[in-house]
Amino acid sequence: MEEFQIVSFLLLFLFSPSGDLDKIQHEDEYAEFKIKPSYITTPTSEREDYFEAYDKTLQLWGVEYEDLYINTSKGIAHVITCGPRDGVPVVLMHGMSASSTMWYPNAKALSSEYRLFAIDLIIEPGKSYKTVDLKNIDEITAWYEEVLDKLKLESFHLIGTSRGGWLATDLALHSEKVKSVILLSPVQTISWMRPSGGLLKNMLNIFYPKEKRALRTLETLSNDPSKIEEDYIEQSRLALKNDTLKKFMLQMRPFSNKVLESLKMPVLVLVGDRDLFNGKRSVKLTEKYIPEGEGAIISNSGHFLSIDQTDEVNQKMLDFLHHVDQEPILPERETDLRKISVLRPE
Repeated sequence: MEEFQIVSFLLLFLFSPSGDLDKIQHEDEYAEFKIKPSYITTPTSEREDYFEAYDKTLQLWGVEYEDLYINTSKGIAHVITCGPRDGVPVVLMHGMSASSTMWYPNAKALSSEYRLFAIDLIIEPGKSYKTVDLKNIDEITAWYEEVLDKLKLESFHLIGTSRGGWLATDLALHSEKVKSVILLSPVQTISWMRPSGGLLKNMLNIFYPKEKRALRTLETLSNDPSKIEEDYIEQSRLALKNDTLKKFMLQMRPFSNKVLESLKMPVLVLVGDRDLFNGKRSVKLTEKYIPEGEGAIISNSGHFLSIDQTDEVNQKMLDFLHHVDQEPILPERETDLRKISVLRPE
């Protein structure tokens, strides 16, 4: 039997197209992560309802994908990967009280050229599974690093939205593997949230019953709520059972100008002209203090840039990624982690 297996492999090696072999090798690399854990195969009734809503929203991606389940020190990380296997990796970090399904307006466009790795944050709704409580936001960044190490990505682009933008910035400060960063309306990252009637309305939504809260919250974040898919709204309603706003939001403060100056990779910041959390000031600070930073205001858009102006946002992200990939990597890209830790927000 053993001899037969050896002969079979040799025949496969000799007569299979090189592309097929590359596919087999890549699949083997993540084979251990493709086994579904018991909380997925035999979920509780509460999780089952949410997982069904999650899968329904994920169909909006419109692309073939694979689920990875990665064991970490804090639990199991769920990662969705899609796109060409030889494509440059792009890591997606979603916003608060959300999951990786929120990338449904962007996944098809980005994965046409890039290999996407969308990570469900372990403290949020999604398909990651937490076994150990995270005490502070530093541990969240460390957890992301752990997941990325296990994925064995030598270098990658980062895209973070809302709170995911803050976390993406923090991760970029600690990793030499980050080629570039795209921030979609990052919360409390470049500048403080601006007081406004819309922001107050958003905060007051917490007093509404959960059945109504999800829709009211989404309506304050989008310039055109009619564009938000009903499946995503339903998933968001079920997701409110795992809200982490109070636990970590107060630990997020805008990075100082000195910290922003230490970001040596290209950074793109996009904010809506009707954004609750950012404005022109965020763009100005980006271009003033981040050495390779650029920013843009997206017209007729709120906090949900990728929903309000999907085509424009996708095109700006792809143009930016193309430009970065054509530029040579600077040899002086080194990070003094001790220095960075001192510079982080207190």
